[in-house]
Amino acid sequence: MTETTPLEPFGARLRRAMDERGPLCVGIDPHAALLADWGLSDDIAGLERFTRTVVEALADRVAVLKPQSAFFERFGSRGIAVLEQAVADSRAAGALVLMDAKRGDIGSTMAAYAATYLDPTSPLFSDAVTVSPYLGYGSLRPALDLARAGGTGVFVLALTSNPEGAEVQHAVRADGASVAATMLEHVKAENADAAPMGSYGAVVGATLGDTLGAAGVDLAINGPLLAPGIGAQGATPADLPRVFGAAVRDVVPNVSRGVLRHGPDVTALRASAARFAGEVRDAVDTAASR
Repeated sequence: MTETTPLEPFGARLRRAMDERGPLCVGIDPHAALLADWGLSDDIAGLERFTRTVVEALADRVAVLKPQSAFFERFGSRGIAVLEQAVADSRAAGALVLMDAKRGDIGSTMAAYAATYLDPTSPLFSDAVTVSPYLGYGSLRPALDLARAGGTGVFVLALTSNPEGAEVQHAVRADGASVAATMLEHVKAENADAAPMGSYGAVVGATLGDTLGAAGVDLAINGPLLAPGIGAQGATPADLPRVFGAAVRDVVPNVSRGVLRHGPDVTALRASAARFAGEVRDAVDTAASR
């Protein structure tokens, strides 16, 4: 059924999902090596089997599922068809879908990207999308405005977990602020007066640790902080309070390989996701009690 009325704001829906299902985002990343690990072929049949298994295992119990669009796009139109089905099935089962597309462009092109993921009439309509602000934060305005109108969310790349990101994100502007800090301030302004949490988030790597201080950033953006790097990249749930400080309750830890490596066994996938969610909740609760 096509959605024609605005949703409840994404930030409110995300807060409720994290409270009810646990604070965890699980990636759907069907890259060739993982398909092989599952004993699947690197083709449409393998892609479809992998994706269907992950959705079946997790969509009715995790807060957020995050398909990585590139792994579907590489198979062309048939891969996109698998992605469309995964988005629809995940949302129908109650998971919020964050499309990891990292789109960023200007003018009508950015507007088209925004419509692809945030227009309720689109086959790829998702609850939120990741975007890149490095053509200037203002270039994101079509996505930001469409999200506000429709109750969806946007996650802006701010401090990513890849080491190459620092050369841009830690660069210092003429006013003395880092580029990353500037992006976070923009996102904070979008979330002004939102409750219980804004719908505009930022991507901040959980592996960054003490380097956040060097970037001079304020993570109190009144919005969600998508934190890649938990699991295979080396960060653990116990690291989150140290990395994110007072903003830790707004962190949405992203785990991909740490959960997906347990497939194709559905029970094992569910157990791994539940363990990560429980460990994150314990770490946040412990930090709050101090």
